Amino acid sequence: QVRLVESGGGVVQSGGSLRLSCKPSGFVLDHDGFGWFHQAPGKGREGVSCIRNVDRSTYFRESVKGRFSITIDDAKNTAYLQMDNLKPEDTGTYYCAKASGSSFDYWGQGTQVTVSS
Repeated sequence: QVRLVESGGGVVQSGGSLRLSCKPSGFVLDHDGFGWFHQAPGKGREGVSCIRNVDRSTYFRESVKGRFSITIDDAKNTAYLQMDNLKPEDTGTYYCAKASGSSFDYWGQGTQVTVSS
């Protein structure tokens, strides 16, 4: 069964940094890219950032522009979300997903990020 495994979450103070990782479990996947999604406590899941494999073009939600970056390491078959200058409103569960065309077909279990003020 295909799984995506996220890691790198934790507790940081406001202004701190975390790097989230997303790796397929078990084997290499062909993919069209990866996306990262954020679910704040008591709220729905929202897109944060995504990257296309074909040209490595990226998208960022307005609230994270200039603070977050997204990359793919082909050698490690891993996607990353670098989060700098974290704010309390960044707190929540972060999910990665594998893109297939214009949608996402596999999701990770989520990793928790807590930013204290």
